[in-house]
Amino acid sequence: MEIRLEEHTVREIFDGYEDNEESGVVGFGGRLNIRPAFQREFVYKEKERNAVIDTVFKGFPLNVMYWVEDEKGNFELLDGQQRTISICQYCSGDFSMMIDGTPRTFNNLTAYEKDRFLGYKLMIYICKGNDKEKLDWFRTINIAGAVLTPQELRNAIYTGQWLSDAKRYFSKNGCAAYKIANKYMNGEMNRQAYLERAIKWIAAREGIGIEDYMSAHQHDSNASELWLYFSGVINWVQTIFPKYRKEMKGLEWGVLFNQYGNDRLDPAALETKITALMADKEVTGKSGVYEYLLSGKEKFLSLRQFDEDERREAYEQQQGICPICRKHFDFEKMHADHITPWHAGGKTVPENLQMLCRDCNLRKSGEE
Repeated sequence: MEIRLEEHTVREIFDGYEDNEESGVVGFGGRLNIRPAFQREFVYKEKERNAVIDTVFKGFPLNVMYWVEDEKGNFELLDGQQRTISICQYCSGDFSMMIDGTPRTFNNLTAYEKDRFLGYKLMIYICKGNDKEKLDWFRTINIAGAVLTPQELRNAIYTGQWLSDAKRYFSKNGCAAYKIANKYMNGEMNRQAYLERAIKWIAAREGIGIEDYMSAHQHDSNASELWLYFSGVINWVQTIFPKYRKEMKGLEWGVLFNQYGNDRLDPAALETKITALMADKEVTGKSGVYEYLLSGKEKFLSLRQFDEDERREAYEQQQGICPICRKHFDFEKMHADHITPWHAGGKTVPENLQMLCRDCNLRKSGEE
């Protein structure tokens, strides 16, 4: 991978500056994509934005910026969007700065002040390489900056029409994904949490990783496959579990859909079981109820365990003897076991506790 350090003035970067909102932001004679598909919307507040302009006025150095060069000699801004847009917006007259106690836009500056501002030099690292090299590089430089999410890092590399269309569904305030799935999803849309989860789920269905899926679809004309899959997942959840509970939020619904979406399930019967499990004091992991009902695996319920005092009392009463193999073991080598298991109605009470050696406990667990 090729990496080089260059200096460019504000005048060069502001040349050809256009902010077309959803269509993008460009500068540097039209050769720099200031807001690629992976970048967040402009989020600097007035104080931060003004600090950038004040730094330029004083001639102090700003942090280095990072661009990536494509095969045609054009550039995408990897790191430094907020600073770049702050500078360009000021040059466009979008806001004023307090200078010597007076609010002044760029157009109110003297010719000398304008020339000095436009002549300010920015330090920029430019890289050129394959997708993997650029992603690794961006992950590295991101450590020292305002940390991006893993999905924002991926978006930096796999740009294109597919990603732009996917963001329309998953990354905008009030987007389609939020409208149908906000009760079931964690994370922020504009930090790419919804998009990442949707790609993770559909990639898992195909047995590949998120980056592999994005690479395979980077040059697709649209993201309709991803959206239809995601909306199908949410429709399945709402159909199988029509009564919403807060424990449903943040579960890996796509992974469950991939595994059990074709099973014949009875929503009414499931609801009866959910009601009972939610009221069961033995079940401490209420959010695991749904995966338990689909998989049948008790581990998702986080069933209540015996405490230290209860285990010690049972051990002393047994005099350290495992009731199955009749051998003696140290306390630390014995396991607490429900004599009558939970699924057979057993409770986590001293009367239902026995201490077994490891091997006997594993065999008993396997038989249940």
